[in-house]
Amino acid sequence: MNTKNQKRLAGQVINCSPHRVRFDESRLSDIKEAITKTDVRGLVREGVIKEVPMQGISHGRLRKKAVRRRRGQGKGPGKRKGMWSARSPRKERWINKVRSQRGLLSQLRERGTIDNTAYRNLYLKVKGGFFRNKRHIKLYIEENGLVKK
Repeated sequence: MNTKNQKRLAGQVINCSPHRVRFDESRLSDIKEAITKTDVRGLVREGVIKEVPMQGISHGRLRKKAVRRRRGQGKGPGKRKGMWSARSPRKERWINKVRSQRGLLSQLRERGTIDNTAYRNLYLKVKGGFFRNKRHIKLYIEENGLVKK
């Protein structure tokens, strides 16, 4: 007799796929007689019908790769998908640039290198994206004589 129906019922009882249901070969006659869910439930309780555990995924290779990536290996152009702006967004670069420039300006004001009006003027220029980097700000200050005497 075919045990396909019993496998299906056992899958429903155990709440797994019928492919993961295993029968005890010595008690096949009892299994064949089980035609209701209640019968199958009893056999599961007895340990005649068992569930095969799920197959896991090994993360060993992944961990190894992660260590190499931290060292900067395996990050070359052949591994990159997407534009440079996707990997380090333009907005993030802008935020970092503006923050560093504003930090420099507040430092200069605290030291007394520039006065408040010059600070305000430069701050607005930073906001408008006038300066490329901190060095550019320093050059601009020197060229326009904004250094406080």
